[in-house]
Order: sequence, then structure tokens, then C-alpha cells
Amino acid sequence: MSETWDDGSRPPDHSVGLFGWPLVVLRGVPVVVTLLIGLILTLVLRPIERIAAGEGRPVTPTITRVVCRLCLASMGIKLRLRGTPMKGAGAVVANHSSWLDILVLNAPKRIYFVSKAEVRDWPGIGWLARVTGTVFIARNRREAGAQVELFRSRLALGHRLLFFPEGTSTDSKRVLPFKTTLFAAFFEPALRETMRIQPVSVVYHAPTGRDARFFGWWGDMDLGPHLAAVLAARPQGWVELVYHDPVQVADFANRKMLAAHLETAVRGPLLSALGTDAPRP
Repeated sequence: MSETWDDGSRPPDHSVGLFGWPLVVLRGVPVVVTLLIGLILTLVLRPIERIAAGEGRPVTPTITRVVCRLCLASMGIKLRLRGTPMKGAGAVVANHSSWLDILVLNAPKRIYFVSKAEVRDWPGIGWLARVTGTVFIARNRREAGAQVELFRSRLALGHRLLFFPEGTSTDSKRVLPFKTTLFAAFFEPALRETMRIQPVSVVYHAPTGRDARFFGWWGDMDLGPHLAAVLAARPQGWVELVYHDPVQVADFANRKMLAAHLETAVRGPLLSALGTDAPRP
């Protein structure tokens, strides 16, 4: 993460302990095998899919969904849904807490993540992002026209594009102010009248007896220890996805009003889950 959030507090204890490592192996091996099989299938089928359907991707996103569901099951993390995922083309915005968000948000419905262009060149991660159909955008006003055209072409294929408007991950217990510049493209004439956006809240519930921020991944935290702690958790925690009603971009006067509405919707379930102890951005 090139842009990080940190409130200066001491992070949760992610130590595994001697008796936790067997569970890391027991859960980790199926996760790795599942990811490898899914990757191989995608690499084999994608060239055929590209010839037959271009960027339409009628098959490979289903592989991604199945892989994400199996990985969550292997980790022992239960996924619960409230509300209904949007049908058809549009955008989805969600709070960002952890690398787990990728598995959690992909599992219920076919989506395509939108990421900054630099991620394309990251070792390993960039390659995986390209394989799974991630949309890369340059955060540059000079690229605004190309960005609108890219969104328009992907939406014409029926794709749902997922954004993290906070711009970074947090401790999973708060929602940072949404960056309004991310919504500018949706107010261009080519998109505004037909564009729909669905806010989604990702609410993590830590394993019993663990820090409430257990699943959060932020600041300078290393992936390895965090991943090992998640695999070793017993009892395991769970995660809830709350799908709010989609909104029409045309119903809002400007991007700031749209961002404020979406941010309030996404934050609501986190405030409810934490009660009066909910942290503020």
C-alpha cells in the first residue's frame, strides 16, 4: 500500500503461538491449492474467452467467485449477507479494511475491482490483478476523458466496477472520508444519466476474545504475520456484507453530495455494530 492510514494506536496482537501453527498449515494448504487451481483454469480459459467474447468474460469471473468462496471456507470465515446485490451494470463502493476484502466482496457476486495504475506493475499482485480483469486508472486529470471511455466500455459489457473511495485500508472499525475526486467521471454526460452506484458495508466480527480490530490491515503491518494469525484463529471470526439500495448519479447535484450520501450509507452498519464505542474518522 503506497498510501496508508494509521491512528497511532498499538495494533492488535497477531502472534500465532506454538499450537496455532498446525492450524495455519491445515487451513493454508487448501487455500494455496485452491488459488493455484483457480489461476491455472483462468489462464487456460482466458485466451479462449478473449477470442469468443473479448472483455465480456462470461466464464472466468465465475472461477474467481468459486475460488473466493472456497478460500473463505478453508479459513473458517463465515460470510453473511444482508440486502441484495445489484443486478446489471454499475458501480459498487465499499469500505476498505483488509486484503480479505478481495475474497469477501468477490464471493457473492461478479465484480471487477478498480485500482490505481501503479498496481499494474507491482510484482505478483499486478499480474494477478490483470488476470482477474481489474480496471486500472491513472489519477491524472489529463486522463479524465480516457477514464470515462474506459468505464463506459466496461459498463456496456454489463460489468459492475468496485471502488474503495477511502483510498486506503483501516482497522475495520471505521469509515474514512470518501475521496470525492473518484466520482467525477460519473458526472460526465456519457455516464451521468444511466449510472447506478450501490453502497456496500463490509462489517468484520473478530474471533471471540480477540481485539475488535483483528481483521484490519493498515499502516506498516506485514501481510505474512497477519495472514498467519487469520489462519490460526480459533474460534474463527465472521464477516457481514450489507448491500444498500443503489442510487442514480443523476439524482445528485454534484460529486460531493453523491460521495456524502454513499459514505453515510456505508458507515451506518459499522456504527450499529460498534454502538457508542465506534471510532470516528
